[in-house]
Amino acid sequence: MSRVMNRHLLFTVFMFWAACAMAQGAETWVVDHLNIVGIDGRRHGFEVELAVTPQQQTQGLMFRRALKADAGMLFDFHKVKPVAMWMKNTLLPLDMIFIADDGRIAGIAERTIPQSLDIISSPGAVRAVLEVNGGTAEKLGLKVGDRVDYPLFSRGG
Repeated sequence: MSRVMNRHLLFTVFMFWAACAMAQGAETWVVDHLNIVGIDGRRHGFEVELAVTPQQQTQGLMFRRALKADAGMLFDFHKVKPVAMWMKNTLLPLDMIFIADDGRIAGIAERTIPQSLDIISSPGAVRAVLEVNGGTAEKLGLKVGDRVDYPLFSRGG
Protein backbone atom coordinates (compact mmCIF):
# COMPACT_ATOMS: atom_id res chain seq x y z
CA MET A 1 0.00 0.00 0.00
CA SER A 2 1.35 3.44 -0.82
CA ARG A 3 2.05 6.08 1.83
CA VAL A 4 -0.76 8.24 0.45
CA MET A 5 -3.26 5.39 0.81
CA ASN A 6 -1.96 4.68 4.34
CA ARG A 7 -2.48 8.34 5.26
CA HIS A 8 -5.98 8.34 3.80
CA LEU A 9 -6.86 5.15 5.67
CA LEU A 10 -5.43 6.56 8.90
CA PHE A 11 -7.34 9.83 8.38
CA THR A 12 -10.59 7.91 7.70
CA VAL A 13 -10.17 5.80 10.84
CA PHE A 14 -9.40 8.92 12.90
CA MET A 15 -12.46 10.76 11.56
CA PHE A 16 -14.68 7.76 12.30
CA TRP A 17 -13.32 7.60 15.87
CA ALA A 18 -13.81 11.36 16.32
CA ALA A 19 -17.39 11.16 15.03
CA CYS A 20 -18.16 8.33 17.46
CA ALA A 21 -16.65 10.27 20.35
CA MET A 22 -18.66 13.39 19.45
CA ALA A 23 -21.84 11.35 19.13
CA GLN A 24 -21.32 10.00 22.66
CA GLY A 25 -20.85 13.51 24.01
CA ALA A 26 -23.81 14.85 22.04
CA GLU A 27 -26.34 13.22 24.37
CA THR A 28 -28.38 15.80 26.26
CA TRP A 29 -28.28 15.20 30.01
CA VAL A 30 -30.85 16.59 32.41
CA VAL A 31 -29.22 17.68 35.66
CA ASP A 32 -31.13 17.74 38.94
CA HIS A 33 -30.53 17.72 42.69
CA LEU A 34 -31.23 14.96 45.21
CA ASN A 35 -30.47 14.29 48.85
CA ILE A 36 -29.55 11.16 50.71
CA VAL A 37 -31.03 11.19 54.20
CA GLY A 38 -29.40 8.98 56.80
CA ILE A 39 -31.32 7.02 59.40
CA ASP A 40 -30.04 9.62 61.91
CA GLY A 41 -31.44 12.49 59.78
CA ARG A 42 -28.18 13.75 58.29
CA ARG A 43 -28.56 15.00 54.68
CA HIS A 44 -26.07 14.83 51.83
CA GLY A 45 -26.84 16.72 48.61
CA PHE A 46 -25.78 15.67 45.12
CA GLU A 47 -26.09 17.26 41.70
CA VAL A 48 -26.94 14.38 39.40
CA GLU A 49 -27.22 13.77 35.70
CA LEU A 50 -30.26 11.64 34.89
CA ALA A 51 -29.71 8.52 32.77
CA VAL A 52 -33.23 7.63 31.68
CA THR A 53 -32.97 6.59 28.03
CA PRO A 54 -31.38 3.29 26.96
CA GLN A 55 -28.61 5.26 25.20
CA GLN A 56 -27.85 7.30 28.34
CA GLN A 57 -27.87 4.19 30.49
CA THR A 58 -25.48 2.43 28.11
CA GLN A 59 -23.09 5.40 28.11
CA GLY A 60 -23.33 6.27 31.80
CA LEU A 61 -20.11 7.75 33.11
CA MET A 62 -17.90 6.03 30.53
CA PHE A 63 -14.83 7.98 29.39
CA ARG A 64 -15.23 10.66 32.09
CA ARG A 65 -11.94 11.65 33.63
CA ALA A 66 -13.35 13.58 36.59
CA LEU A 67 -16.51 13.88 38.67
CA LYS A 68 -17.11 16.64 41.22
CA ALA A 69 -17.27 15.46 44.85
CA ASP A 70 -21.00 16.25 45.12
CA ALA A 71 -21.92 14.99 41.65
CA GLY A 72 -23.23 11.72 40.34
CA MET A 73 -25.47 9.97 37.84
CA LEU A 74 -28.91 8.56 38.62
CA PHE A 75 -30.00 5.62 36.46
CA ASP A 76 -33.80 5.28 36.44
CA PHE A 77 -34.85 1.86 35.14
CA HIS A 78 -38.56 2.84 35.14
CA LYS A 79 -39.57 -0.35 36.91
CA VAL A 80 -38.38 -2.54 39.75
CA LYS A 81 -36.03 -5.29 38.57
CA PRO A 82 -32.69 -6.92 39.30
CA VAL A 83 -29.92 -4.76 37.85
CA ALA A 84 -26.44 -5.75 36.62
CA MET A 85 -23.80 -3.18 35.66
CA TRP A 86 -20.12 -3.13 34.79
CA MET A 87 -17.24 -0.66 34.57
CA LYS A 88 -16.13 -1.18 30.96
CA ASN A 89 -14.70 2.10 29.61
CA THR A 90 -15.34 3.79 32.97
CA LEU A 91 -12.13 5.50 34.03
CA LEU A 92 -13.11 6.47 37.59
CA PRO A 93 -13.67 4.23 40.61
CA LEU A 94 -17.33 4.57 41.59
CA ASP A 95 -19.67 3.71 44.41
CA MET A 96 -22.91 2.23 43.05
CA ILE A 97 -25.88 2.87 45.32
CA PHE A 98 -28.79 0.54 44.58
CA ILE A 99 -32.15 2.17 45.34
CA ALA A 100 -35.49 0.45 45.98
CA ASP A 101 -38.79 1.79 44.64
CA ASP A 102 -39.52 3.60 47.93
CA GLY A 103 -36.12 5.39 47.88
CA ARG A 104 -34.50 3.15 50.47
CA ILE A 105 -30.87 2.22 49.80
CA ALA A 106 -30.94 -1.53 49.20
CA GLY A 107 -27.20 -2.03 48.67
CA ILE A 108 -23.91 -0.29 47.99
CA ALA A 109 -21.05 -1.54 45.80
CA GLU A 110 -18.08 0.49 46.99
CA ARG A 111 -15.01 1.50 45.00
CA THR A 112 -15.77 -0.43 41.85
CA ILE A 113 -12.73 -1.10 39.69
CA PRO A 114 -12.28 1.13 36.63
CA GLN A 115 -12.53 -0.64 33.26
CA SER A 116 -13.40 -3.98 34.88
CA LEU A 117 -15.67 -6.38 33.04
CA ASP A 118 -16.85 -7.93 36.33
CA ILE A 119 -20.62 -7.83 36.74
CA ILE A 120 -21.87 -5.76 39.69
CA SER A 121 -25.35 -6.93 40.64
CA SER A 122 -28.03 -5.34 42.77
CA PRO A 123 -28.93 -7.19 45.99
CA GLY A 124 -32.41 -7.85 44.60
CA ALA A 125 -34.92 -5.89 42.57
CA VAL A 126 -34.33 -2.10 42.54
CA ARG A 127 -35.76 0.93 40.75
CA ALA A 128 -32.55 2.94 40.29
CA VAL A 129 -28.81 3.19 40.78
CA LEU A 130 -26.91 6.28 41.88
CA GLU A 131 -23.26 6.36 40.86
CA VAL A 132 -20.91 8.66 42.79
CA ASN A 133 -17.16 8.91 43.23
CA GLY A 134 -15.55 5.86 44.77
CA GLY A 135 -15.18 6.23 48.53
CA THR A 136 -18.12 8.64 48.89
CA ALA A 137 -20.34 6.13 50.68
CA GLU A 138 -17.68 5.45 53.30
CA LYS A 139 -16.71 9.12 53.65
CA LEU A 140 -20.33 10.18 54.25
CA GLY A 141 -21.26 7.10 56.27
CA LEU A 142 -23.99 6.01 53.85
CA LYS A 143 -25.68 2.78 54.84
CA VAL A 144 -28.28 0.32 53.63
CA GLY A 145 -31.60 1.66 54.89
CA ASP A 146 -30.75 5.34 54.31
CA ARG A 147 -33.18 7.04 51.92
CA VAL A 148 -32.78 8.93 48.67
CA ASP A 149 -35.01 12.00 48.74
CA TYR A 150 -36.06 12.56 45.14
CA PRO A 151 -39.53 12.86 43.51
CA LEU A 152 -39.03 9.66 41.53
CA PHE A 153 -39.19 7.71 44.78
CA SER A 154 -41.68 9.74 46.79
CA ARG A 155 -44.24 9.06 44.06
CA GLY A 156 -43.68 5.36 44.62
CA GLY A 157 -42.58 4.91 41.03
